[in-house]
Amino acid sequence: MDQNLITRIVEAALLAANQPLTPAQLNGLFPEDQPAPAGAVAQAIETLQAACADRGVELVELASGFRYQVKADVHPWVARMWTERQTRYTRATLETLALIAYRQPITRGEIEQVRGVAVSSNIIKSLEEREWIRVVGHRDVPGKPALFGTTKGFLDYFGLKRLDELPPLSELKEIGELEPQFQFDGEQERKPAPAAGEAIAAGGIGHGGDAAEPDTETPVDGDPIPVDAHTETEADQPVEPEPQPKDDDAELASSEQEK
Repeated sequence: MDQNLITRIVEAALLAANQPLTPAQLNGLFPEDQPAPAGAVAQAIETLQAACADRGVELVELASGFRYQVKADVHPWVARMWTERQTRYTRATLETLALIAYRQPITRGEIEQVRGVAVSSNIIKSLEEREWIRVVGHRDVPGKPALFGTTKGFLDYFGLKRLDELPPLSELKEIGELEPQFQFDGEQERKPAPAAGEAIAAGGIGHGGDAAEPDTETPVDGDPIPVDAHTETEADQPVEPEPQPKDDDAELASSEQEK
C-alpha cells in the first residue's frame, strides 16, 4: 500500500476521532488481507507531526494515544469560539486533586490529614465522575481504606503523556503566588497561610458550561497545570486542645453565620 495513502488515512482518522488513538487502533484501520506495512503508521505519524510545524494545530502523544490539538500561541483567538462560562473548581477540589496527583496512591484519610479538614464526598464523587481519579487498591490496614490515583483521562485532559511530566514541586515552590502549604517529606515547618482569595493552580480547566463543583469552599479558576495547592489555616482562631478535623460543610456554615 502506498505510504502517502496510509498517511492520509491516519490523518483522517485522527481528525474524525473524538478521543486519542493508539498506534494499535490506527493499525486496526487496515484489513487483514491488506495490512499496512510494518512501521508505516509510525512513519505516517512522524510525517503528520512535521507537517504541523507552521500550522495552528499540533499532533501530540498523550497517555491514551495521539490527537490533534490547538497550539498554545493561537489558543486565545480560538477560545473565543466558546462563549460558555468556564468551569470553576473550589479550593478544596484543587487541593484534593493535587494531593492525589503528587502523592498517589493515597487514601481519603491521608488527604484529610494533610489538608486539616474532612474531605467532602462530593469532591471525590465529582473527580471520579470526570474520570480524573479512580480506586487503584486498598491500604492493608484495619478498614481497608481505598487508595486513589489519577487516570489516563487526567493525563489526557492536562496534555500529559506520563506522570513524571508533572512540574517538579521544587520548581513550583519558586513561584510566590503558588507557594505550596503542604508539609512534604523532609519539611519541618509549615509556611504562613496565603492571602484570602489567592488563586490555586490546578491545571488546564477546559471550556464548558459546567457549574461549579458541589463542594463547600470558595471557588477559584484553574490554571494550565495541576500543582501543589494551599491548605486550610486556623491561624486566626484560638487554639483549642486536641482540635478535631472540621468538615468542609460545617466550616462553610460557620463562616456564613459570622457574616
